[in-house]
Amino acid sequence: MRILHTSDWHIGHKLLGRNRHQEFHGFLEWLTTCIEKQQIDVLVVAGDIFDHQAPSNSSLRLYYSFLSSVSNSYCRHVIIVGGNHDSPSLLNGPKELLKSLNIHIISRVPESVEEELLLLTGDNGEPELLVLAVPFLHDRDIRSSTAGESVEEKQQKLLSGIYDHYATLCKMAEQKQQTLTKKIPTIATGHLFCRGATTQQGDGMRELYVGNLIQVGLDCFPKSIDYVALGHLHSTQRVGDDPSRRYSGSPLSMNIAEGKTHKFVVMIDLASEIEITEIPVPIFQRMQRISGNLDAILAEIERLSDEQESYFLEIDYKGKRLAEELQQIINEAVDNTQLEILRIQNRRVYDALLKETRDMPALNELSPQDVFAQCLEANSIPEEQRQELLEDFALVLDQVTAQSR
Repeated sequence: MRILHTSDWHIGHKLLGRNRHQEFHGFLEWLTTCIEKQQIDVLVVAGDIFDHQAPSNSSLRLYYSFLSSVSNSYCRHVIIVGGNHDSPSLLNGPKELLKSLNIHIISRVPESVEEELLLLTGDNGEPELLVLAVPFLHDRDIRSSTAGESVEEKQQKLLSGIYDHYATLCKMAEQKQQTLTKKIPTIATGHLFCRGATTQQGDGMRELYVGNLIQVGLDCFPKSIDYVALGHLHSTQRVGDDPSRRYSGSPLSMNIAEGKTHKFVVMIDLASEIEITEIPVPIFQRMQRISGNLDAILAEIERLSDEQESYFLEIDYKGKRLAEELQQIINEAVDNTQLEILRIQNRRVYDALLKETRDMPALNELSPQDVFAQCLEANSIPEEQRQELLEDFALVLDQVTAQSR
């Protein structure tokens, strides 16, 4: 049996405001072809299918078109678990219909935890694989709150809830194994931060749980699990020294700074011994961050234009002088090329603003009235309106102060 592990598609993600529909379309088409070429039996998607809980119609069309294609491919089973970006109700909507196509959706912790334990069978009806299909574990699903709890107590209960959830499912899987005539492999999914994994600056990783402090150890996944398909972190990696506990990473770069990072899906061959292969994902849109003074930026733009390739560019200007016509100069340089400027950052302007900010008094040196007055000034409120607003603010402040006594 061959399994393909992927995650963190983030369909609908925009890059500095730029629509990426063609990139997602290209990836899903490639993934369908990869499934056929590698003769994948089971596809596992470990969360964050969409970038938002209310995806656009075009994002939904991509998703359902892919499911339609893969249901008619070599692949016999698809496992999709919800991530922290996904809407459980949206993923669950067509759950029963998709189940008839052997597409199994676990968008959040179900009322009966047994629904997370999937027994997959072959064409002959024989059991082939046990799957602990664990989605993103929301706080409310695994922890009961108590009045007066400290932050540390809440975090410890949340961590214990995650461990208990996997322990319960593993016990169920072991009981299920005892009812079978032969031992079959067991895999699990997880959309969380595992201790020992790493993030990279600019990889688009967004914080999980409170302050990203909740990180489970490898001991959360008992040795009875042959492979753990992890999602949430966007860099392809194994956790610690165990090659069978892996993040597949996002198939597309979530940030221009991540543009040169290699992306993969992970193929797991379950024969007599587990064999793991990282399959590189093609680049569907080149992107690059150019940093330096104006001459260096223009030289790099010329070099990239000679490649005759489509690029998304982010410009970080660090010249010694303010380039008043910087945007016009750079836009003229990319005219009639396949280069598209998504953002121009003028570091000199930022430095000037930072200097101005440093010269301002500290917040603790200002009264609430002073802060409000500066807000009126910053928003260019007409002088004739300011006195009335200041008086209204003083009234509100007095009422709030009285209630807090």
